[in-house]
Order: sequence, then C-alpha cells, then structure tokens
Amino acid sequence: MLAIVCPGQGSQSPGFLSPWLERPGVREQLLTLSEAAGIDLLAHGTTSDAETIKDTAVAQPLIVAAGLITAQALLGTEGATLDVASKLAQRSVVVAGHSVGEITAAAITGTLSNSDAMAFVRERANRMADAAAATPTGMAAVVGGDPEEVLAAIAATGLTPANINSKGQTVAAGTLEQIAALMAAPPAKARVIPLQVAGAFHTHHMSPAVSALETLSPSLTPHTPQVALLSNYDGAVVPSGADALESLIAQVSRPVRWDLCMETMTAMGVTALIELAPAGTLTGLAKRAMPGIATVAVKTPDDLQAAQDLLAAHSAHQEGTL
Repeated sequence: MLAIVCPGQGSQSPGFLSPWLERPGVREQLLTLSEAAGIDLLAHGTTSDAETIKDTAVAQPLIVAAGLITAQALLGTEGATLDVASKLAQRSVVVAGHSVGEITAAAITGTLSNSDAMAFVRERANRMADAAAATPTGMAAVVGGDPEEVLAAIAATGLTPANINSKGQTVAAGTLEQIAALMAAPPAKARVIPLQVAGAFHTHHMSPAVSALETLSPSLTPHTPQVALLSNYDGAVVPSGADALESLIAQVSRPVRWDLCMETMTAMGVTALIELAPAGTLTGLAKRAMPGIATVAVKTPDDLQAAQDLLAAHSAHQEGTL
C-alpha cells in the first residue's frame, strides 16, 4: 500500500511554486484557486518574500493550493477538472495531512470539493490569524530527549504539546514567554527550536477560529472519502464526510497526532510514501519512524517521475496490478 501525505504550515518557502508554472494548466488553476481564497496565490507562490508567506492568512491557502496542484500533476489531470479522488479510488492508497494539510487531504480524497476546501482554509487562516494577533504566541519544536520527560517539561511551563510528530519530535505551543522559559530550561538531551509560525496553533488560543468554522460548516457539502483518509487527531480512518468536517474544525484547537497517523499507516501495510508540495518535512519523519519505507518528496516538477514510478510500483488497481 502507498500513502500520499500533505504537509502543514511552515513547509512553504519563497518562490516554491515558480517551477510549477511551466506545466500546462497550472497558472490557470492557481488563478481559480486564488479567486476562491481571496488572495493572489500566484504572486505569493512565486515572488512574495519569506515574511509575507509566513503570515497565517497567506501560508495556509498557499499550502493547500500547492498540494492540489501537485496531486493533479501526479495523477495526470492537468488542464482539466480535478479528478484526483476518482483516480486514487482505483488504487490501494491511504491519504493523510498534517494540520492544514488535512484540508488538502480532504480535497484529494473527494471529501471536500476544491471550492469548499478553499472556502474552509480561507476562513480557517483568517480567523487563526486574528486569534494569533490577540495574544503574542508561537510554537517551538522539541527534538530528542525522553518522550515522557519532554511532555513533563512542556507541561511545567504551561505550554501545550500541539504536535506530537514522532517519538523524537514534539511541538510545544503557547505564549512567547512560556516558549522562552522552555528554551531556558530544555529537557535533558533535547533541543528546543522556535518555529517560523505566527501563533499557538492547535491549542485553546485558537478557540475563536473553531467557533467561526462551526458557523461556516452548514454552507459546505462534505462527502464520504473515496479512499482511506486518516484523522490527525487519533490516526484513525475517517468514516464519513460529516466526521471529516467535524474533525477538521476541531483540530484547529486540539493537538495533531502525526505519530499515530504513521502508526496507522504501518499497521495498514504502507511500504511507500509520496509527500505533496511543499514537501520534505513529512518524508523526513517517515524515514525515521517507518524504517524501510520508500519515499518521494515532490518539491518541484522534476520529482514527478520518481513519484509516478513509486505510485506505479506500490499501488494496485482494484481489478489487478498496474
């Protein structure tokens, strides 16, 4: 079985979408997604600087749009109505997304339409940005150390373990003063690395964004995923579209358990993993937590052939092998 994974905020970098504009249909798709997002994704993916695309209101729609474009290129549906979900449904595939990447995952599994996904991420990004502006907050990765000691140190400073990405990496979130306290007294054999994000995501600080998304929810039309979609709340397969939407809303203020997603992938027999753009972070985690797994991080169009080869080698049609 093959996993397709979608990265979260912080994975973007200046100009990362520039190489994709050379592919047919990408510019037009970006313009369509920009209209739905209410921002110029074409400019932000090509010419905007690091500080601009760090802004939550920009970063989140940009990351979801990048994932949709990459998935379209991977499945060969460029220049046409995105039909990734139906093509994935013919294969033995599981899909998961980290934080905002879970919206990308919902779209490519057919759980949300592209327009609903962009409407959702637009509201999520704007309201999370508002919540982050209310109180100076941030996040820091704690790398290494004993997992129990790491959690104890995070709790001692009043921080929340917002992302448990693997046994060796937990992301703490809270006020800047709390993060400074953790950096001043890190857990034994661990490093504390501040992240370039603008708020304490996946904590109680984001509660106002949850309320806004609950208000938006009735205007969206979720569908049952066409392929297995994992929740990054508990790593379990999401049973329905309604459950997926509920999970997407709730995860804004509750921790991301990417470690559990990887455990589920391993239990399902995943032997290969493709990470959609802006790729790199999740393949790195998989290499450490899922020994022997084959991975491709699709950062530029130059990576597509390797990803397509992996898809062909590790994914079977329902009616037979590829």
